[in-house]
Amino acid sequence: MGKVSIRSVDTSNCRVLLRVDFNVPLHVASDGKRSVADDTRIRAAIPTLDRIVEGGGRAVLLSHLGRPKGSPDPAYSLAPVAQHLATLVNYPVRFLSSSTGEDVERAVDSLLAGSVLLLENTRFHEGETSNDPTLAAAWAGLADIYVNDAFGTAHRAHASTEGVAHLVDMAAMGFLLETEVAYLDQLRDEPKRPFVAVIGGAKVSDKIGIIESLLDSVDALLIGGAMAYTFLRALGVQTGTSLIEKDRIDLAAALLTRAGDKLILPTDHIVASDFSNASPHRTVSGNISADEMGLDIGPETIQTYQQILHRAGTIVWNGPMGVFEMPNFAKGTVAIAKALSVATENGALTVVGGGDSVAAVRQAGLESRVSHVSTGGGAMLEFLQGKTLPGIAALTDDD
Repeated sequence: MGKVSIRSVDTSNCRVLLRVDFNVPLHVASDGKRSVADDTRIRAAIPTLDRIVEGGGRAVLLSHLGRPKGSPDPAYSLAPVAQHLATLVNYPVRFLSSSTGEDVERAVDSLLAGSVLLLENTRFHEGETSNDPTLAAAWAGLADIYVNDAFGTAHRAHASTEGVAHLVDMAAMGFLLETEVAYLDQLRDEPKRPFVAVIGGAKVSDKIGIIESLLDSVDALLIGGAMAYTFLRALGVQTGTSLIEKDRIDLAAALLTRAGDKLILPTDHIVASDFSNASPHRTVSGNISADEMGLDIGPETIQTYQQILHRAGTIVWNGPMGVFEMPNFAKGTVAIAKALSVATENGALTVVGGGDSVAAVRQAGLESRVSHVSTGGGAMLEFLQGKTLPGIAALTDDD
């Protein structure tokens, strides 16, 4: 995107303010102790952190965790994240229970070259999400160089992602952010054909933008998840008690008209009378009876989708095909994950984004068998729609 990369920046003896995305799930033990449950996002930031430390820089890390509503909340402290990070690297990691103030300034000033300081949750400040200029200035005062490696928050104009970048002499992309942009650029600008998108999830309203933007570029758009039932209702198919958005049926009909044969819907479904893994379930084609709901795509749909994916040159996947958290309704989502791994082996570029899709790929043990697993579902969708991501746009241009 024409932005300066960390790979071309001299960090020697510099204070490098690094925005990472350590918004990771925590495990809470019976004694209340918190620990990191999934360290994928932490590990993803380590190459950039290594580059800073090995280059003689002093790394000061900012991140958010959860939604603490603008004030300190022990449940969202980054302390357990700092402890976990220290087990993954071979250099000192210190944690400070605040992110602004004189104690922070002193800690940064005393930080030795080659060391790391993780500051407390940025969202403990109300001004973080409102992009408060005073808060951004306080963080900018800690930096000689600013580096953004938090793709998952790049679509948010927050003080730690967008505001601070305007207030430093040098604002660069980290390796993770650079990698994300490189893969998504290929998807958006020069996809190898056939280009197939798999879009799932609960609501059409959540995915309108991405569906509309992809229709002009993809060769096929496969729909799954509960959102499929709004489209099916628009075609006059009976959907029983399946989740639909009544106020989006006309929109779904318009999208179907515009898409023609590009937009492909499930032809059979795994249905049950209750939203429960224990509920008896069966496969039905066409109409769903009045007392049943669709909870996964059926075997015929799985076969159709697999055949399309196996022949694809480029695939982007966002959203599950069913209620994959319940084993009885996870087969469709797992089958898509496996189809992407086969397509990758066949030479396709495959990109997975969005929490549920990523979780499904990991659950199937196939994370290493797709081209790229994006760390930012929302940011990925906005990027592919051609929207400007504030956290990237604010970085220094690479002239």
